[in-house]
Amino acid sequence: MTELLFQKDSYLKEFKCNIVSVDEEQNAVILDKTAFYIGGGGQPCDTGILENGQSLYTVKKVKKIGNNIYHYIDGKLPEVNEGCIGKIDWEHRYKLMRTHTAMHILCGVVWRDYKAQVTGGDMDCLSARMDFEFENFDKELIDEIQEKINKEVEAKRNIKVNILKREEAFKIPDLIRTKINLLPEGINEIRTVEIEGLDLQADGGTHVRNTSEVGKIKIVKFKSKGKINKRIYVEIEE
Repeated sequence: MTELLFQKDSYLKEFKCNIVSVDEEQNAVILDKTAFYIGGGGQPCDTGILENGQSLYTVKKVKKIGNNIYHYIDGKLPEVNEGCIGKIDWEHRYKLMRTHTAMHILCGVVWRDYKAQVTGGDMDCLSARMDFEFENFDKELIDEIQEKINKEVEAKRNIKVNILKREEAFKIPDLIRTKINLLPEGINEIRTVEIEGLDLQADGGTHVRNTSEVGKIKIVKFKSKGKINKRIYVEIEE
């Protein structure tokens, strides 16, 4: 199985790797290790390049298929057993890290103060939306939430990542914030992301080290998606 370097270090921009197999039909390669985020939890996958001497291979998409991580190449494929240096499109990745952490801040505040569960979400660079189980929703509440989430950014809270055994992880109260538990039964280790003093939940994505890195969060729109399902749209300053 490919070693997932991004799970322990979201700030790893370059890494050495080897091509362990090539799928010509998919025009993709499988590496022995990768810092490319595979996508999931609403966060898009990383893009970037694989470099070997004078050869550059553009990684346009990354996806997990079964137990393998496919790195889809734009153009000619490298050779099996070829050693490469992987380079993440860092500007793209860092914006997604800031956005993902902003979503955890929002989720943490809404759970702490209103006990509303998440029913869905999606994100792109510096913009995102999240759905919550709210029955009553208005502009006054939105303004209140926006003020609270930006106070958490200004609080400069540290963010920690841990990988725990499943039985240990599920002893943590409210570990799963989504309405539906999306963690398959077969997963024996659970990765957790903690915003100290605010939020702790299971998550596989990449995050910044401190809430101060997120920047100002603005709620740009909100709407009802049903009787008790409300959607919040946010943007993060450049």
